[in-house]
Amino acid sequence: MRWLTLYARSRQVPASLAAVVISTVTVWALARDGSGVPGDPRLPALVLAAGAIAVSTGLSGQDLALDRTAAIRWAPRRAVHVLLADAVVAVVLLAVQATGKDLATAAFVVRDSAGLMGLAAVGAAVCGGQYAWTLPFAWLSFSFVAPPPTSVPTQVVSWILLPPDTAAGTWTALVLTIAGTTAYAVAGPRR
Repeated sequence: MRWLTLYARSRQVPASLAAVVISTVTVWALARDGSGVPGDPRLPALVLAAGAIAVSTGLSGQDLALDRTAAIRWAPRRAVHVLLADAVVAVVLLAVQATGKDLATAAFVVRDSAGLMGLAAVGAAVCGGQYAWTLPFAWLSFSFVAPPPTSVPTQVVSWILLPPDTAAGTWTALVLTIAGTTAYAVAGPRR
């Protein structure tokens, strides 16, 4: 059990969890004033992206050389780390919205948190842990200004904001989740 505590501390899990909870509660409190449009996906997408960005800081350790020379198998631990971070981001939003105003459906939350964590995992594998946040942030930013999702390519670009029953949005999130988790589990964070 001691190794799990040390692993969590080396990956900044307590600080990341605090950031996820604080950002979620803050946005939920701001949404309670009733000024938002019901069913607007931008606010829950922003909350989920903030959560993915917060936990992405833990996708690399303090010393990559030490991680690479460890006598343990890292691939399963890395995959579990990404999947657990995804679950935590989704559960925090679902738990907070269970106490009051619903921001999004459970299907929307699960799909978007999985896709955004997949993007963060790709970011860690390609850019390194310190820059893992850039891909979820960039995709969310672009989806806010993308043209209306009338064709499949524009639906792929704006998958974060699409309803959960949209096939292009679901498939895009699934591909990002699988590709990101696999790339991060196999390659680890870039130096």
